[in-house]
Amino acid sequence: MIRIPATRITKSIVQISFEEGFLKSVTEHKESDKNFLDVRLKYFGRKKEPYITTIKCISKPGLKIYSDHKRIPKILGGMGIAILSTSCGFLTDREARQRQIGGEILCHVW
Repeated sequence: MIRIPATRITKSIVQISFEEGFLKSVTEHKESDKNFLDVRLKYFGRKKEPYITTIKCISKPGLKIYSDHKRIPKILGGMGIAILSTSCGFLTDREARQRQIGGEILCHVW
């Protein structure tokens, strides 16, 4: 189990990762006037290898990376996801291409 401070961005990234099947469960709780997310990772196989092998931050405070819907990269041929911040909220790369919306690429998850 991993404990993460609950901010708007971390909540969205964790929620999308949970919906895409990378995480086992997510719970939110309050501790001394601060909100936290308790995240249980998902494992597979006898060796208990994690579903998430890498989370790579793309946009950083000093360098924001934007993309239109035609140039959103496919991560590992569609096996991974890119999470974007758009005018319609936080979306995966597939949803953004489907809605034809571009935005800031936050991270890649695979």
